[in-house]
Amino acid sequence: MASRQFDIAIIGGGIVGLATAYALAPRHGKSLVVLEAEDRLAAHQTGNNSGVVHSGLYYKPGSLKARNCVEGREALYRFCGEHGVAHERCGKIVVATRPDELPRLEELERRGTANGLVGIRRLSADEIREFEPHAVGIAGLHVPETGIVDYVQMSRTLARLASENGIEVRTEACVRGYHRAADVLTLETTAGACQCRHLIACAGLEADRVARMCQVEPGVRIVPFRGEYYQLTPQRAHLVRNLIYPVPDPRFPFLGVHFTRMVHGGIEAGPNAVLALKRTGYTRTSFSLRDVVEMARFAGVWRMTARHWRTGLGELHRSWSKRAFVKALRRLLPELTCDDIIAAGAGVRAQAMTSAGALIDDFHMVTAERMVHVLNAPSPAATASISIGRAIAELAIKTFGL
Repeated sequence: MASRQFDIAIIGGGIVGLATAYALAPRHGKSLVVLEAEDRLAAHQTGNNSGVVHSGLYYKPGSLKARNCVEGREALYRFCGEHGVAHERCGKIVVATRPDELPRLEELERRGTANGLVGIRRLSADEIREFEPHAVGIAGLHVPETGIVDYVQMSRTLARLASENGIEVRTEACVRGYHRAADVLTLETTAGACQCRHLIACAGLEADRVARMCQVEPGVRIVPFRGEYYQLTPQRAHLVRNLIYPVPDPRFPFLGVHFTRMVHGGIEAGPNAVLALKRTGYTRTSFSLRDVVEMARFAGVWRMTARHWRTGLGELHRSWSKRAFVKALRRLLPELTCDDIIAAGAGVRAQAMTSAGALIDDFHMVTAERMVHVLNAPSPAATASISIGRAIAELAIKTFGL
């Protein structure tokens, strides 16, 4: 493909990169291109998550996550309604199954209220069954603003709308090299050279590597965590009406195994969270020598492991043992048996980690001359994508002086 100069290049055709392109489309008549490494859009985190529209229940009030999730949730519902993207505001329940979870449930209720959730309601053990007749717990929360959506369809719609506004979207355009001459940045991609004046990187699983390639120190390392899913058999799908979640462990940015009714039908169960041995490793046997060596050389992984090895072993056990996975699910749905679920897909979360072994919980971006790098955009990034896209666009306009 012949080289062409654009005002802005966006690396990454996941939902965050596409939402950023969508937000920039009507701005100042600038030329834009989106560069996606794979042969299709939304190939990784966007296309391999549980399809939940998060309400904003979990996030610290005032954080970027909280603000963007609440604003982004409503923007997502409006966008999907206007453009015919499959979605439903169905609500969910969060269930406490042990006494020690009750203070955490109260904290979730407090956060939800502080984040402006409407209609959140505390449930007794009997009231849980009004919403989910087969679920069992000692207390719960009903969160009506949670929903489900087809994020791949939404991503394709964002790309279509961006294209209609003159933005070029290239797939199979993996960025392999970078150099700068005066005010022109040249990206060497598998689809040919691409020249631009400004760069926004929403590279997900490759975010830290892209930053370093562009001579920007990200300050964090991307560590991949694989989440594996099962599905309820069609004969047992009636056990779940909508979404059933446990009370999460506040030490980790993961929500625990849960049940999700999918927007196109079926009930998904999971995910767990295990350290992946390949950044795009969607199976237990996926392995990349480069990725493993990088993790082995990164002190943060060892420090995290030293603190949380028991939890890590438990997640690994659930990864290899269907019986152990079902045992975790049975805390919420005691009727479930091993015969009631079948293996489904998996996703890989791009988790930014510090050298101290801390998992970055909030959205994290780094700016440099002519560049914005999104280094951490974990859940609820898909829910908040419209809002995050606007925020990245505004940061870029300010950084680039456009």
